[in-house]
Amino acid sequence: MKRIASFEVDHTKFGVGMYISRIDGDVVTYDIRMVKPNGGVYVSNPSLHTIEHLFATYARNSAHGSEIVYVGPMGCRTGFYLLTRDTVTHDDAVALVRDAFRFIADYSEAIPGCTEIECGNYLEHDLDSARRDVLPLLEKLENYTVEMLNYSWHMSQK
Repeated sequence: MKRIASFEVDHTKFGVGMYISRIDGDVVTYDIRMVKPNGGVYVSNPSLHTIEHLFATYARNSAHGSEIVYVGPMGCRTGFYLLTRDTVTHDDAVALVRDAFRFIADYSEAIPGCTEIECGNYLEHDLDSARRDVLPLLEKLENYTVEMLNYSWHMSQK
């Protein structure tokens, strides 16, 4: 079988940040890394689950809500994938993630979609951890530029 694009990226060469993983037709896949790959620290399942509920809810209720294809966690527990239509500019995608993570960092209400009827694993959530776990990426995104969305830019900075 042909290897998928995300397995072609050298995960030892980049860390916390946001990257363009691939572009397929009119869909852009962003790699949103909250922790360094293979760094020994990973986002816990309860935190990841809570971030997913809040991130997806925020993104789908944003000005770009109709252009959001998917928001979901990576199986390796290092971050998320955000898939948008190509009508969302890269600048707007960075702003959306930054705003969503600010929203999560400050969130203190009931987690949306967090009942037995709405969620297949409604008991596995951790809002306090989620609020903490978004901070490293949020800090990194404060001065992020479109140029920095390319993995190769980060490789050249080493």
